[in-house]
Amino acid sequence: MPAGPLARAESLPIADVDIDDAFWSDRVETNRDVTIAHQYDQLEANGCLENLRRAADGETGDFQGPMFIDSDAYKWLEAASYVLANHEDPDLRERVDDVIDLVADAQADDGYLNTYFQLVEPEKRWTSLSFMHELYCAGHLVEAAVAHYEATGEDSLVEVATAFADRIDDEFGPDGRNGVPGHEEIELALVKLYRVTDEERYLDLAQHFLDARGQDPSPLADEFERSDAIGGAEFIHHGNTALEEARNHFLREGAYDGSYAQDHRPIREQETVEGHSVRAMYCYTGVASLLQEVDDEELRTAMERLWENMVTSRMYVTGGIGSEHEHEGFTEDYDLPNESAYAETCAAIGSIFWNRRLFELTTERKYADLIERTLYNGFLSGIGADGEHFFYVNPLETDGDHHRKEWFYVACCPPNAARLLASLERYVYARSTEEDALYVNQYVGSTVETTIGGERVSFAQRTEYPWEGETTIEFTHDDPVSFDLRLRVPEWATNAELTVGGDAVSEPAADGYVSVDRQWAAGDTVSLSFDLPVDAVGADPRVRADAGRLALRRGPLVYCLEDADHSVPVETVTVSGAESFDPVHESDLLGGVTVLRGSGTALDVDAWSDALYRSLDGVDRTEIDVTAVPYYAWDNRESGSMTVWPPRS
Repeated sequence: MPAGPLARAESLPIADVDIDDAFWSDRVETNRDVTIAHQYDQLEANGCLENLRRAADGETGDFQGPMFIDSDAYKWLEAASYVLANHEDPDLRERVDDVIDLVADAQADDGYLNTYFQLVEPEKRWTSLSFMHELYCAGHLVEAAVAHYEATGEDSLVEVATAFADRIDDEFGPDGRNGVPGHEEIELALVKLYRVTDEERYLDLAQHFLDARGQDPSPLADEFERSDAIGGAEFIHHGNTALEEARNHFLREGAYDGSYAQDHRPIREQETVEGHSVRAMYCYTGVASLLQEVDDEELRTAMERLWENMVTSRMYVTGGIGSEHEHEGFTEDYDLPNESAYAETCAAIGSIFWNRRLFELTTERKYADLIERTLYNGFLSGIGADGEHFFYVNPLETDGDHHRKEWFYVACCPPNAARLLASLERYVYARSTEEDALYVNQYVGSTVETTIGGERVSFAQRTEYPWEGETTIEFTHDDPVSFDLRLRVPEWATNAELTVGGDAVSEPAADGYVSVDRQWAAGDTVSLSFDLPVDAVGADPRVRADAGRLALRRGPLVYCLEDADHSVPVETVTVSGAESFDPVHESDLLGGVTVLRGSGTALDVDAWSDALYRSLDGVDRTEIDVTAVPYYAWDNRESGSMTVWPPRS
């Protein structure tokens, strides 16, 4: 997907990049060969595809699953399409074609497509935007259509998506009804559709939906005043009616509070990231996409302000976001509990989406840095090693009762994870839209064939990242091409050194990239190396949950302690700091990981066998061996406690 004309860079197309990486290849292949097939089976088992079949047959009633279950099929189609972009799989292609045919058959004659309303309440379309997710599902349909078109060149799903988008534009566009999505998603999708079709009305509609948020009064508030006339009011969701669920989120002391859906004030005026974290990330991804098309300094300033608030006050060390279970989202600055952390996998994915658009818009390293932190930690922890089990919630501390599951009633996270892994190629490289330059943003082994300044360029990246801090790029195109090669030096890295053909040539620039502008030809090699020291980090003292504690990091990875590696419960363990640990690579552990081995101390819990509280005088603290494993890999062995933030000795 190309970036907009105001972007300073665009990510390389998926088809230009072929991942061949010691760390990521197994995960990408598992996603392709196991996860996508597993998730299709779940779409069958949980009624998603059956809803579409019944709608296609003109039946009514017997809707299965949550009201937004259609989106699971669309995200699956998007993930499968990304796979087809650079991997021949006739069986998968046939299955994709079958699902597309099913979606097309289910679409109403006027372009409308939502199986809940088609099967259950056809007369109440668009009456409950706050919580019935019609526009959210439409957005995922559009994203799937764009992905399929880019992968195959076929427009079968784009025709479905444009017919639905036209229906939505007729409903909400110029002179249409006043309404905004209760769950953002369609905004970013409409920008994608505009770039494929060149239809200005899709871009205008995306901007309209974003500008319309935060009205006073909000059109969403009106739905709660006429609850007897809106769709889905009696639909049972999580044991309550969907209306009651919506009231729990949107009303405070009986009055409408739009912060849950970023509808509390216009986006340009928002000061802090609020509400449901996935909604927020999709909203801001839509804004960043729009800013690549439309010059709007107020919106741009708002994005910078909201990003700073998130990363400095409302984000976990893993890149996870959303600290509260009740609203699946943000609360207030520095409220970052560990055991009750929500940190939804979808929210981490949304953050990655947002930061990619922000990087394209600005080429600032900080956005690529945050993609890396979130990718290796807050996102990757959400996927089990087998590719068939997933976390919805990603706590930073547990007592052993939190485990990945095959599927969920609300199953947004598994297909979301699948579509990100299937499009990992898109996050590794970007090319400048202003000059002949190539950015290497992530260190992922891969081969690339692309164009820079209209000239064909090919190269291979080889690396043992994240275990080792060195990567080498070797160019393979024959005809020399002149351009600026820019490699990101992560914010945490030390002693960075770039060599060309073995000769040191550059120091990191103020923008966090090392850069070499020259003519490149077959056989030219570039190597970037930097140290990966073990680092102990503390939280801002206002994060009360982390007071007196530290977290261990090495390179892009956050580490944790698990009971599986210790003879005592990890909640009794204290550690003194980074100097107590050394990295050791264990090729037979958890698929091959570098662990941190060191020493710590543990309190004797038996001293409390006859008392809940006692003086610490005389309580033994024993020296023990301590092993920390990458956070992403936890809960892939026997059950037990886990913590990211052990107490400091």
